[in-house]
Amino acid sequence: MKSAWIDAHRGAHGLRRLCALLGVSASGYGAWQRGGQRQGLNDAQLTLLLQAIHAETGGAYGSPRMVRALRARGLSASKARVERLMRAHGLRGRHRRRYRVTTDSSHRLPVAENLLARDFRPSAPNQVWSADITYLWTDEGWLYLAVVLDLFNREVVGWSMRARMDAELVISALDMAHARRRPPPGLLHHSDRGSQYASHAFEQRLRRYAMRCSMSRRGNCWDNAPTESWFNSFKHERVFGERFPTREAMRATAFEYIEVFYNRKRLHSTLGYRSPVEFMQQWEARQRRDQTVA
Repeated sequence: MKSAWIDAHRGAHGLRRLCALLGVSASGYGAWQRGGQRQGLNDAQLTLLLQAIHAETGGAYGSPRMVRALRARGLSASKARVERLMRAHGLRGRHRRRYRVTTDSSHRLPVAENLLARDFRPSAPNQVWSADITYLWTDEGWLYLAVVLDLFNREVVGWSMRARMDAELVISALDMAHARRRPPPGLLHHSDRGSQYASHAFEQRLRRYAMRCSMSRRGNCWDNAPTESWFNSFKHERVFGERFPTREAMRATAFEYIEVFYNRKRLHSTLGYRSPVEFMQQWEARQRRDQTVA
C-alpha cells in the first residue's frame, strides 16, 4: 500500500524522500514495482493509487484519463475495472458545464479576418497562438483571466489576471508569452472580436512583435474552440463548486493550475495523453535527433 502511494507521488517529491518518509527501502519499492507490473495490482492497491491520483489532480480525471495515468506509471487496468473502483470509493471526475458567450463585440473598432479558419493543428511551435478572456467570481468581486495558448502543444505560454477587463489585461498576457517563447516574425495570433483585442494598444503590440492578427467571426465561439475548451477545463477542474473569499485566492488557484498542473502534468487527449511540456520535449528531442542524422 505504501509503495503504491510512493509510485503516485514520486514525480513531485522524489523517490528517496518518500521512501525515507514512509519507511520503505528503495529495493523494496523496486521489488513491488516489478511485481506490480508483472502481476498487476490487487483491488486494494489499485484503489489507493487511484485515490492518490485523484487527490494529486484535484479530481480532474474521469476513468479514461485515470487509465492513461496508470499506463504512464507502467501499470495497466481495464477501463471497466477503474470505473468500478472509482464508483465504489466515490472518485468522480468533475463534470463540464455548458459554454456561455461572454465576449462583447459590439464596438466600432477595426477587426481582423479569420485567417486561422479553424486550423487548430500547426506543424511546429510558435506558429499559431490563440487567446481569450474569462470571468471569475470571488467574494471581493470579479477577476478576469486572459490566456495565450500555443496551439501546437496546447501550452499556456502567457496569462494575466486583473480586476478590470481592459486592454492591459490582454497585453500583459501577450507580453509574458513573447518573453517566454521569443517567436520569430509572422506568428498568427488568433482571438475573438472583443474590444480588448481590437484596441489600438493591442494592435500596436502585435505590430511590435511582428505578429499577424486573426479574429473569430461574430458570435462564433467554435472559431476559437481550443481556448474555450481550456477555460472549460480550468473552471470545472478547479473553480466550480469552490468559494474564493479573495481575488488573491483565485490568483493562487490559477497559478497552481497553469504552472504546476496543466502545463506540466495534465494528460491532454489531443496530445496523445501527454502533458503540453512532455509533448514539446519529445518533439524537440526528435528535432535534435533528425538534425544529428542529417
